[in-house]
Amino acid sequence: MKQNNKQLSEIRAALATHKSVFLVVGLFSAFINLLYLSPSLYMLQVYDRVITSSNLTTLVMLSVLLLGIYLIMAILEWARARTLIRLGNQLDQTLSHRIFEAAFQRNLKGTSHAAGIAMSDLNMVRQFITGPGLHAIFDAPWIPIYIAVIWVFHPLLGIVALTGVLLLAILAALTEWTTKKPLQAANQAAQRGNQFATSSLRNAEVIQAMGLINIIQSRWQIIQQELLSKQSQASDSASSISATTKFFRLTLQSAGLGVGAYLVIQAQITPGEMIAGSILMGRSLSPAEALIGAWKPFVGARDAHQRLDQMLAENPKSEARLSLPAPTGLLQLDQLVAVPPGSQTATLRGISLTAKPGEILVIIGPSASGKSTLARVMTGVWPARTGSVRIDGAEMSQWNREELGPQLGYLPQDVELFEGTVAENIARFSSKDSTRIIEAASKAGLHETILRLPQGYDTPIGEAGANLSGGQKQRIALARALFGNPALLVLDEPNANLDEAGEQALQAAMLQARAAGRTVVVITHRSHMLAIADQIAVIKDGQVALSGPRDKVLEALRGNRKPAPPTIQAVTAATPTVNSDPETQ
Repeated sequence: MKQNNKQLSEIRAALATHKSVFLVVGLFSAFINLLYLSPSLYMLQVYDRVITSSNLTTLVMLSVLLLGIYLIMAILEWARARTLIRLGNQLDQTLSHRIFEAAFQRNLKGTSHAAGIAMSDLNMVRQFITGPGLHAIFDAPWIPIYIAVIWVFHPLLGIVALTGVLLLAILAALTEWTTKKPLQAANQAAQRGNQFATSSLRNAEVIQAMGLINIIQSRWQIIQQELLSKQSQASDSASSISATTKFFRLTLQSAGLGVGAYLVIQAQITPGEMIAGSILMGRSLSPAEALIGAWKPFVGARDAHQRLDQMLAENPKSEARLSLPAPTGLLQLDQLVAVPPGSQTATLRGISLTAKPGEILVIIGPSASGKSTLARVMTGVWPARTGSVRIDGAEMSQWNREELGPQLGYLPQDVELFEGTVAENIARFSSKDSTRIIEAASKAGLHETILRLPQGYDTPIGEAGANLSGGQKQRIALARALFGNPALLVLDEPNANLDEAGEQALQAAMLQARAAGRTVVVITHRSHMLAIADQIAVIKDGQVALSGPRDKVLEALRGNRKPAPPTIQAVTAATPTVNSDPETQ
């Protein structure tokens, strides 16, 4: 609980580091609001001294003085605004890296949130800090001072001003009460709509080919209608209260002027005090009205702040790890149990396997048997629920990911490339070494293909590799996995989109990696890979049904017969329900 509270205060801690800036802004606000007394004092002097004495010199001097005060106020307003803008930028620089990391961790866990929402929340908080809403908050503490000055003119004027401020405060509370739930529902609907549109339109080809656009659009429209309904409900309430606020503000200002006129007639105040009191009353009501006007941005920033706090609490900052020697690639899984993020059912149960440097371990099994989950756990994408994943004897959690990453080559089943050039994707955006880039591309059998692209290695691949074919994307992802000769290669269905030439290049790359003493783990549905395997593991229902040296496993599967090389379907169909070679587990 203590740790959770610490994480929940992470954004506030960042704000606290800039408390000196807030103090400066508060000082600027104090001078600005102090100088706002000058218009009322000017009118007091004009009505009570200049007009009665007909002294033009006094009028000119007072006007010049007021002009100078206005200039100072403008400079202070400018300085306050620029200071808050710089503060917002500094907060963005302080928090953006941390929020990006937390958003990445959240998406890694499979949480259904668009990563851009976190960045949007940060922008919303920053925009509120730099906007007029925060100015109104700094000006609000001066409301009692303005009322006190009005009270000095006459208590009745003070009562009118105080009544006006209290009425506006009640309207502000009413705004919060009537708009909070609709705005929250609207924000949630907006997030669902964005996520649905993003995930659906990513499959634009399927939508077009199968004529699904109207169905998809109709489902999105349902979410959009909920958004519009809730936004309209909140906006209707806010606009009604805003109109009421303006009515009360104008009425109160006129009432103040009317009460002042009555007091002048009764010879209880001077005409100058009447005008000055009216000006101060308008000034005392202005911050309250500004707060009501800024209520919607404030609620949005508050909700964004709460979402960011929750995300940061659920995804703590990664602790620095002690640097370990570069791994040789020894991979050991011991009684591994894994549960996909968001699920309560274990996909892998009691997995124990070893992959040694200079060996190729081929993992086969029927669909939905947990093979891709195993690949993700092997590479540290998903954590193990129980058991251990060790590389060179060290638990996966003990490795510094930035140091382990270059020593690990991973080709996921669903290939994802990044916007950039072919060379940048192969090099993992970390190197300009053309020799290593070309070496990795050549191992993947891709060098000649890349040279035929419009700009060769400098060809932009487009968003998510839109400019490439499925086979080209997979081979670029393979070259990325091979880049830098990593100690451990984990390839999940690496030949899913490859033609015969591509598959030959893949096998050649795996044999080169084995010859170089690297550890190679391949998850596949194709029987061709069995020919180059040193070890084979058969996964069924999330468990190792059979594992061991290739010839022993194939012999066990064939039942000591010698038919043609088995297909993967035949292998998995013939797999015994227990491990035939416990010693190799």
